Amino acid sequence: MYKASVIIAFYNNLDVLSVVLKALEGQTEQNFEVILADDGSRAEVVEQLKLRIKASPLHITHIWHEDAGFRKNRCLNLCVKASQSDYLIFIDGDCVPQQHFVEDHLSEAKLNRCVNGRRADLSPRCSKLLVECDTPERFVEKHFATMVFDGLRGQGKNVEKGYRIKNDWLRNKLQKQGKGIVGCNFSIHKQDLMRINGFDMRYEAAGTGEDSDVDYRLQLIDVEIHSCFYKATQVHIYHKELPRLPVNDELFALVRKEQKAYTEFGIDSLASEQPEGESSAK
Repeated sequence: MYKASVIIAFYNNLDVLSVVLKALEGQTEQNFEVILADDGSRAEVVEQLKLRIKASPLHITHIWHEDAGFRKNRCLNLCVKASQSDYLIFIDGDCVPQQHFVEDHLSEAKLNRCVNGRRADLSPRCSKLLVECDTPERFVEKHFATMVFDGLRGQGKNVEKGYRIKNDWLRNKLQKQGKGIVGCNFSIHKQDLMRINGFDMRYEAAGTGEDSDVDYRLQLIDVEIHSCFYKATQVHIYHKELPRLPVNDELFALVRKEQKAYTEFGIDSLASEQPEGESSAK
């Protein structure tokens, strides 16, 4: 069995996803599977993706459903169902893990704990350098000074979160506790996620649903939100942010009012559904 399932939220941008897959191919821990949560990419993108999957040494499962708007949570639930590991790591298809990413998540993993990571947001210049480099999993190691310089100029943010600190005492001193999880970098035992029935599929807009809602419902069942900043590092390729719609806030307010950890609109509601997709045989 794999030590972890790395679940990647993806939609159409194959050029950037290829950089993410390349970085995963260079991980210090190799015993993991990759599951692509494809929220309805175009047919021509899917055909190109099949070739990329075939060329990769990773074991990759591609889960696709029809494009019917922003249904990231639904696709993530399908991927949880398809996973072959007891431990799940969630990232986005525009976030590039550095070489110790999988190893670091596993080193912090415990039952009744959600490991909460962060990302460094790159400037347009650094993003271009990252896409063009041969070893994206070592980008911060090679270009941290450039990241800091651009950050000081107001291009890129949270660049310090991309730096991996090996000293546990120093890392813990620098961490801010009580920070909520972000959907692009967190991990959890599958059985803990199943206790809340996974992601609430009523959220059909970017933001809140894939992180704040999960964070809140996990805390209702006393799952520890364990910060892992300056470890399990990743960098985020620059793009314009999707708009955050008020409908998410309205739904989240309802969830908090009801104080129900288990959502009826989660994985169990997909019990009879078989996701579309293919697995590579490695």
